[in-house]
Amino acid sequence: MALFAAATPIAAQTTYPDIPEPMIFDMMRPLGARKGEAEVNALAMTTSPFRPRSAEWAPEIEYAFADGKAIEFELPFDGARLEALKLGLQAAFGASANGSSAHGVQYLGIYDRETGLYSNSLLYMAGHRFSGRWSMMNMVGLDDIALARRAGRNALLLNHATFYDATPGTTVGIEVNVAGGRERLVRVTPQLHQRVANKVAVQAGAGVEKHRHHRARPALGVRLVREL
Repeated sequence: MALFAAATPIAAQTTYPDIPEPMIFDMMRPLGARKGEAEVNALAMTTSPFRPRSAEWAPEIEYAFADGKAIEFELPFDGARLEALKLGLQAAFGASANGSSAHGVQYLGIYDRETGLYSNSLLYMAGHRFSGRWSMMNMVGLDDIALARRAGRNALLLNHATFYDATPGTTVGIEVNVAGGRERLVRVTPQLHQRVANKVAVQAGAGVEKHRHHRARPALGVRLVREL
């Protein structure tokens, strides 16, 4: 029996750091999610706060089908119009530094309903908790992956978020999103994460974004989260 106990998979014993999820480019459950964890949430973003019909929003459901592995289904809307169908997969590779660091990979597949085209992205994720209050999450990868070299394909994706746990249930942070391709988007969003009930949280952010062919403009967002 002792020999059998020693053969328990290491992954089941791994301790992952508790790192908040970025508000805009969120994860499909935390890297250390356990099998059976589930969540529904919805993000709404706008650059025109006085024109609510111009808001982009996306309800989604996330489910950990195995320890450290999760799947996500998302429906991105532009106003009342369903723009795309989105599928995401995520896998954790493990933790290190006595459970302070963790890394993994995230895949996103998007079907554009207007053009009928399918695109995908792949990102490597690396997070670290510096102390009981400070932590960060980094994601870097490629968008619209393709073997052919064409304008806008294989564009850089970079997402960085730094968080400070101010009080139990309250986290403040700043998120930086960079996307290459034709649009070349850069967005910086200070944000507040507030747990309002046992399994309910609200994330809100206000920042600025800059596209290649547009002037900088405000970017406002809110995400409602309900763990199941």
